[in-house]
Amino acid sequence: MLEVKLHDIGEGMTEGEILHYLVKKGDRVTADQPLVEVQTDKMVAELPSPGTGTIKEIVVDTGTTVQVGTTLLYIEAEGGAAASEDEPKRNEQVKTEAAAEKKTVKRAFASSFNRVLATPFTRKIARDNNIDIEDVTPMDPSGRVTEEDVYRFLRGEQEPQADTAVPEKQAVSDERALRQTAAPDEIPFRGMRKQIAKKMTKSLFTIPHVTHFEEVNMTNLLKLREELKAAGVSVSVPAFFVKALVIALKDFPVFNAELDEENDKILLKKEYHIGLATDTEDGLIVPVVHDADKKSIKEIHNDMKRLNEKAKNGELKPADIRNSTFTISNVGPLGSIGATPIINYPETALVAFHKTKKRPIVNENDEIVIGHVMTLSMSFDHRVADGATAVAFTNRFASLIEQPNKLMLEMI
Repeated sequence: MLEVKLHDIGEGMTEGEILHYLVKKGDRVTADQPLVEVQTDKMVAELPSPGTGTIKEIVVDTGTTVQVGTTLLYIEAEGGAAASEDEPKRNEQVKTEAAAEKKTVKRAFASSFNRVLATPFTRKIARDNNIDIEDVTPMDPSGRVTEEDVYRFLRGEQEPQADTAVPEKQAVSDERALRQTAAPDEIPFRGMRKQIAKKMTKSLFTIPHVTHFEEVNMTNLLKLREELKAAGVSVSVPAFFVKALVIALKDFPVFNAELDEENDKILLKKEYHIGLATDTEDGLIVPVVHDADKKSIKEIHNDMKRLNEKAKNGELKPADIRNSTFTISNVGPLGSIGATPIINYPETALVAFHKTKKRPIVNENDEIVIGHVMTLSMSFDHRVADGATAVAFTNRFASLIEQPNKLMLEMI
């Protein structure tokens, strides 16, 4: 008999919410076949089957939040030995423990054994609107169901697959969707939103935050970017930010650090893994550009683009969100002009980049000209660093951005 337990699928994970089973009792499964979707504090992940066999029993209901190590279901392995005599007792014990934490989640339709190609984010949209994803016709030639397909189905803009029960299901889906839109009285506080709240609370109650603001003249960098674009090289502005930050962090390693309170030590990290605070439909996720110090600006740009797309589509893997040493938040495109960002615990600092505006500035010849100025805000752990060090750090960063030729020389 094979036990499928909730294991640690993300750094520091202690619990997860059971969102959706992809199999049911009696189904035959093969090794590595996805069995269940689990919501962690950072992502939706699928747990695979450890072997080939038949689903014997599902012991934890959907909607339940359980600790790492909890048994979720049993698989009767093909050719394996029969279950031991005390196994029913163990099953009953697991059920009793799970019932204590159980939260009932109503599902309009039972899950189907047939595996539809779709990302966890797309599946979530379907579940939230009480749509059986098996009924959605994919427009993609590969057969993958996209979020656009689900929305088309919700609007009734595509013909459902042949199924006499589909019209009734569609009517229920439309009615519930309209009712939810008309009177959104409640928003469930669970899943990723709840995990984000826990982490933010821990950060604020653990770290004495101080926020420092600085203005950066972006004129020369934007000019360089346009020159590169004209030469056929497309690189995003945040990619320059990451590279400049890495150089500044090497000069001020106290900000690429972690406070070890138990052992009274400040751990200065030798790796430069830059977290990217990313807003998604499910909440804030922090994918990571690993080893940014070893990558060119173009490589950093490509990594950021790839991670952003994976975050948007709900396709991030545990390796994509691990081991960040310093985090940035690029909120300028949203129109932000300032903020006091919360540090990504247990890191020491976080920098947020705000909106770039045209404004009069005085150049090196004491002439008033029109330039592009961006505001940044840096929150740091006052136990680890002081305000003067933070100012010196942002000044170093600003000098590299304001003189991009100098940034290029630093990379040689």
